[in-house]
Amino acid sequence: MTDLLFRADAYQTAADCRIIGHTPEGGLIIDQSLFYPTGGGQPGDSGMLDWDGGRMPIATAIKVDGHVALIPAEPLPMPPVGAPVRQLLDWTRRYRHMQMHTALHLLSVVIPLPVTGGQIGADRGRLDFDMVEPPGDIAALEGVLNSLIARDLAVAEDWITDAELAANPGLVKTLTVRPPTGQGRVRLVRIGSGSDELDLQPCGGTHVRKTGEIGRVSIDKVEKKGRQNRRVSISLVG
Repeated sequence: MTDLLFRADAYQTAADCRIIGHTPEGGLIIDQSLFYPTGGGQPGDSGMLDWDGGRMPIATAIKVDGHVALIPAEPLPMPPVGAPVRQLLDWTRRYRHMQMHTALHLLSVVIPLPVTGGQIGADRGRLDFDMVEPPGDIAALEGVLNSLIARDLAVAEDWITDAELAANPGLVKTLTVRPPTGQGRVRLVRIGSGSDELDLQPCGGTHVRKTGEIGRVSIDKVEKKGRQNRRVSISLVG
């Protein structure tokens, strides 16, 4: 299993690792990863690998049988298995994903309906809701969302057992994607605490430490995507 360094510190931007394998498609499997692998609606991270005698841009990262594999952005000579390499994260892109991911958690608070899908981008993201009728006042929703962001609440993680999650199904907001179980425990992301707690739900992605880091967001549009499915798109605006 690849050690997930981003799980311990989402703000770390550089780290050493070792190549422990190559995939048939040309990916590089590493023993510990700063790069978040594509999953849960969040894109894989990009950046650079440096090693003695080589440098390689990384387009994304993916999950491969419990490991993280880095996908080169172009066909270049690869470091051999066993080689020590240095990971350099595209921090600007990662941080935008962190801001957007946390903003989407807050959007699910503002619109307290089951989530049927979602996607995170560096500038724009969206959640799909099980929503029969469109929301009446988009400007009012946007105002509430930005007021929650401005409270600058702490974003932290907790862990519960698989059994505890099964006993609390209301923690899961998504209808189509279930949190991964079978490892004995599940990671929760908490926004706020005590009487100020706004949200608590299973999530494996990267987030900012405080909601104030998100800045202002705009709700761009609400689209009908099926009989009772509506897509709400938001953008980071500052």
